[in-house]
Amino acid sequence: MKVIKTIFFSLFTIFLAAQSEISPLEIIKKIDANMVSENRIVESKMIVYGNRRDRTVESKSYSRGSTDSYTEYTAPSREKGTKMLKLEDQLWMFSPQSERTIKISGHLLKQSVMGSDLSYEDMMEQRELVDIYDVKLVGNEVIDGRDCYVLELNAIVEDVTYVKRKMWVDSERFVPLKEDLFAKSGTLLKQVTLSNVQQIQGRWYPMKINYRDVLRAGKGTDYEIVSLKLNVDIPEYLFTKSVLRN
Repeated sequence: MKVIKTIFFSLFTIFLAAQSEISPLEIIKKIDANMVSENRIVESKMIVYGNRRDRTVESKSYSRGSTDSYTEYTAPSREKGTKMLKLEDQLWMFSPQSERTIKISGHLLKQSVMGSDLSYEDMMEQRELVDIYDVKLVGNEVIDGRDCYVLELNAIVEDVTYVKRKMWVDSERFVPLKEDLFAKSGTLLKQVTLSNVQQIQGRWYPMKINYRDVLRAGKGTDYEIVSLKLNVDIPEYLFTKSVLRN
């Protein structure tokens, strides 16, 4: 019976691939083409839903490829002037209250960013999917009225935040609309919902993302993009440690 089930699943997977007329690898390449850019400037707000009150944190970020990024928080007043700099696999944070620069590494990367459902690890991972995951097409579903491919992604590198991911991808626009993120043990860690998909400079991009840590109670954290500029010139000095104290 087990052998029959295995054969059936294999045939079902082949059938899905034939129906889609596109390979799983081509799907994630199209996702990367939408979601990854050479350079980008993002103005955003992060709404952290709490048990008693909600908080909104505003920031402006500059990213260079998949390796370097600089973020400055602009509101509220308590967070204003806080800065984060990522260079390759190194991350630093400057606090204006203490006037100290702290390197965030090791177990600190798993901590929450400003009380949100995002960890520093989440913010560090900017690589293309095709470089870090093997992918399988495991089904088709409808999400919010959109036909989606259902993909299963398994890491092919060691230094990855989530070893396994399940992703629902809009079959027309090639943008993820939903994700389940898993630990190496198979435990579901986070659920991500992506919405307000807009066409920006010829590519589709979700302007609102809800991150929900399933190990915490609550509605999660909304990350909303206010302004997005892709493939623009960014001053070199923004990707040096001196920018943290300027």
